[in-house]
Amino acid sequence: MKIATWNVNSINVRIPQLVEWLLAVQPDVVCVQETKTVDENFPEIVLGEAGYQTAFTGQKAYNGVAILSKFPIEDVQRGFPDDDEDAPKRMIAATVKGIRIINTYVPNGSEIGSEKFKFKLDWLQRLRLFFDETCDVATDVLLCGDFNVAMEAEDVWNAPAYEGKLHFTKAERAAMHYVKQFGLTDIFRKLNGPVREFSWWDYRAGAWQKNQGLRIDHIWVSPTLANRSISCVIDKTPRYLDLPSDHAPVIAEFRP
Repeated sequence: MKIATWNVNSINVRIPQLVEWLLAVQPDVVCVQETKTVDENFPEIVLGEAGYQTAFTGQKAYNGVAILSKFPIEDVQRGFPDDDEDAPKRMIAATVKGIRIINTYVPNGSEIGSEKFKFKLDWLQRLRLFFDETCDVATDVLLCGDFNVAMEAEDVWNAPAYEGKLHFTKAERAAMHYVKQFGLTDIFRKLNGPVREFSWWDYRAGAWQKNQGLRIDHIWVSPTLANRSISCVIDKTPRYLDLPSDHAPVIAEFRP
C-alpha cells in the first residue's frame, strides 16, 4: 500500500499537476490539504476519471482537506465530533483497506503568542483527544498532513536561527509530541535516519533555489504499520514545475 500526503495549496489551481502526478506515481491513497474550495467545486469528476474515489470537506479560499483513494473509502469523519458547521475544515478521517487514516491541516499559528497561536495549540490538544476517543493504537492507524511544525533540528535548514520562531517553538513541538505519544512513529525518520530533507520552501527570497526549507509534512503510524513499512520519501519533482505548490508530496509504502 502506497500512501501519500501533499499540501496542494489550492486543488483547482493545481489539478493538472495533481492528476499528472497521480498517473505517474500511482499512489493508492493521497491525503491532500489546503484545497481552498467549497465542496460543490471540488474536482470530484476529474479525480474519478483518474481512478480515485474521494472524500472531502472544504471552505472557500482557505483550509480544506481530502482523501483520494483507489479503494473504497469507509467510515468518513469530517472534523472533530464536537465541531459546529462553521469550524475550520482541517481534519478528515476515513478507513481504507483496514487502515484508519487521519488527514490533518494543522493551523499555522500566525504569530507566537497570538490568539491564532493559542488556537493551534488547543487544536493539537483536541487532535490527541480524538485519537484517545476514536482510535486503537494496536490497529493500523496513520496520521498525516501538513503539521505546520518542524519536530527536530534536522527538519530545519538553519535550526539555531529558527529556534523559537513559528513552526519551531518548544510549545508547538511539545503539543505535537503529545499527539505522537499516542503511540505513533515518524516513519520518514525511522526509515531514513537523521537526514536533512525538507517538504516546504517559502515562495520568497529564493528559498527553494537555496534549499532553505522545513520538513513540516509528515506521516506518522502505529506500531503495526511501522513494522510493515518499506520506504518513505519526499518527492520534490512537483516543486520544479511552473506555479507549483510550496509543499512537496511525502510518500510512504507498506507491506500488506
